[in-house]
Amino acid sequence: MAHLLHIDTSSRQEGSVSRELTRAFADAWTAAHPDGTVTYRDLAVNPVPYPDMPDLATSTLPAGQRPEHLEDSFAITDTLIEELEAADTYVIGAPMYNFMVSASLKAWVDRIVLPGRTFDTETRQGKLVDKDVTIITSRGGSYAPGTPRAGFDFQEPWLKAALGQVGLDDIRFIHAEMTLAKVMPKLAQFVPLAEESYDKALATIKSLF
Repeated sequence: MAHLLHIDTSSRQEGSVSRELTRAFADAWTAAHPDGTVTYRDLAVNPVPYPDMPDLATSTLPAGQRPEHLEDSFAITDTLIEELEAADTYVIGAPMYNFMVSASLKAWVDRIVLPGRTFDTETRQGKLVDKDVTIITSRGGSYAPGTPRAGFDFQEPWLKAALGQVGLDDIRFIHAEMTLAKVMPKLAQFVPLAEESYDKALATIKSLF
């Protein structure tokens, strides 16, 4: 049965562009898979604790050998990875904060990149394979190739590198840019570009189904 994992990370509830677009994706996916299952996780409303394993060796211990005081932490990580394993399609909303992803998304990534569980410790091959992955970003400015701030995009390259470790090496990125144009007077001239970028992102989402 088709299974979608839908993750939001924006600190904004109302007016969040990334939330609007991930919802559009989830709605389109559900329409295309009426018998499918959706797992939803909001990392802004319910952030996962930052990983607290004291060292790499501890993180690879099997269940029966884990220190008792870390069981709750392991349980959180196990749940997050089980969600990834169960789903065949992922959509992740990732607003850009200071040229990067949110702290809540970073903590999630740091938990799901787990030696022995999501990638082989000997071969370094990722185990989360054959997944359809879409990451929808929202960006206050423009970081498209050729723009003055193109070199400040540490978001997409980092996500590719970090998630590639677990086998998610074919990620579809959909960017909605210039989102601050409508709320910052000095960027008002870029409102048409913001609307064009949003409409293009929405059209891309619809074209997937």
